[in-house]
Amino acid sequence: MRDGFGDSAAATGAAVYRGAMCTRVLWSGDERAVLVGRNMDWGIEMDTRLWVMPRGAARTGLPGDANPLRWTASYGSVIASSYDLATSDGVNEAGLAAHLLWLAESDFGPREADLPALAVSLWAQYLLDTCATVAEAVELMRSSPFQPRPVFDDQTSRYATVHLALDDASGDSAIVEYLDGRPSVHHGERHRVMTNSPPFDEQLTHLERYVGFGGELPLPGTTDAADRFVRASYYLDRLPRPETLPSAYAALLSVMRNAAQPFGAPDPDSPNISKTIWRTLTDLTNLVYAFESSTRPDIVWVELRSLDFSRTMCMDPASLPIGGAINDRFAPAEPFEFATA
Repeated sequence: MRDGFGDSAAATGAAVYRGAMCTRVLWSGDERAVLVGRNMDWGIEMDTRLWVMPRGAARTGLPGDANPLRWTASYGSVIASSYDLATSDGVNEAGLAAHLLWLAESDFGPREADLPALAVSLWAQYLLDTCATVAEAVELMRSSPFQPRPVFDDQTSRYATVHLALDDASGDSAIVEYLDGRPSVHHGERHRVMTNSPPFDEQLTHLERYVGFGGELPLPGTTDAADRFVRASYYLDRLPRPETLPSAYAALLSVMRNAAQPFGAPDPDSPNISKTIWRTLTDLTNLVYAFESSTRPDIVWVELRSLDFSRTMCMDPASLPIGGAINDRFAPAEPFEFATA
């Protein structure tokens, strides 16, 4: 289902920023667990830390605005931050996950004073704080509209242009994009893959050109976002049924690594293509959030069911000596300040 919450949206003619490239893949092929993987591709390190975001936290979507969105967190969550300025990825204790990815064509439009304002740095966090399912999040955005506002990224010297993927323990999915100032929402279990440019409508049309999806073109091999979309979709459709839950984790990670960008820039005509700096794998059924840094040969994970969501805590995954469960590595911390428009 595609729901524009109003006017239908068309893609803009914005140039693609080749320095920001990510991939998200949702898999519900095993009755033991619904899994989602996400690659974070970025041109430089983003000092990512893992945070426990508590229940009961009061937040303001855009401090200083005359009409900011305000809310109190109903659910605790575990998130991966970007520069400790934004929630870029995470999952809450109800099994709803959110993933912000770059989309150069994003256009949030001029400020509309009658809509509550929400900095995009808080977009994912707002829904993790307040919703238990994708359907609930989609309905909230429809019935209580707000206006995401772009945030200037000092690291790239440009405004962050992003789109949002949501998924939950039922296997439901939604892709949310703002184009020409209006939301475009693709809601349904079939929307399992998201990358970057072009916008999602065009990605779906592009996919139909390839073998296995109605077309005749062979599987593409570049790291361009449209090619990663095709490749991730192709291999996701062909994953075998896993014999164990750990083998299901490994199966999805194999798809994520196939869609990753190695270190270096192998294409001299595209010097700003990003490397994959980290990835997450989330078990939405069993509430496990795993994190893998590309600079370390191991995986760490958080088990949400045994976390204390009464206070803010954080940890730096780069500081850990070994892989494994890291619940006891979190330490109390002051909340970070979200970047604002």
